[in-house]
Amino acid sequence: MRRSVSSLLALSAALAALLAGPQAAPARAAAGHRPVILVHGYNADPGVWGSLDARLRAAGYADGEIFRWGYDTHQSVNEVLAGRFAAYVDDVRRRTGADRVDIVAHSYGSLPTRWYVKYGGGTATVAHWISLAGPNHGTSVAWACALWDQACRDMSPGSWVQNRLAEGDETPGPVAYTTFWSNCDEVINPDDSVPLTGADNRPAGCLKHNALLTDDGVARGVLAALA
Repeated sequence: MRRSVSSLLALSAALAALLAGPQAAPARAAAGHRPVILVHGYNADPGVWGSLDARLRAAGYADGEIFRWGYDTHQSVNEVLAGRFAAYVDDVRRRTGADRVDIVAHSYGSLPTRWYVKYGGGTATVAHWISLAGPNHGTSVAWACALWDQACRDMSPGSWVQNRLAEGDETPGPVAYTTFWSNCDEVINPDDSVPLTGADNRPAGCLKHNALLTDDGVARGVLAALA
């Protein structure tokens, strides 16, 4: 009798499941974003990215998709920083499982990240490279500290680093390059140092150098470029 009752219950459960139709598959997590690495500029630190970080999160980026690279901004672009950034990219890719990352760099941060892309194998590991007010062809303002600071020498027009970055294709590989520049930038001189041949070069309007970090229009442009 007990066995009959058990069999009846099992049959009833199976019938109910059949009548209910096929079971829905577990809902998939929302499509994730490619990891984005935010790289600050000269004499700054990762804290400058608070505004853009918030905009990224509002657009759906999760904790494990936003990274901020901190570094000593007085060191050499090619001899030190590009290699350290390469190691950081490898670590982010290992931690996230992503094959490529996106980069958003402000000011001086544009140079070591660009060197990595061009000369450090980054064309295979970077999907989007975005420069906010980067001294991509140098800035005469850097001459003021070039005598004692390696980073200032690297940012100076006509420096070895600048000449090497300008050689050949300025935007190599399948990477999508975007720059944002301001005609009121008090740090980048001349203003047209920022745009690169082959990039999507976007005027940000009349903004001070650090204002590009917090401007709503620039943030919208960054999100559109990342998309």
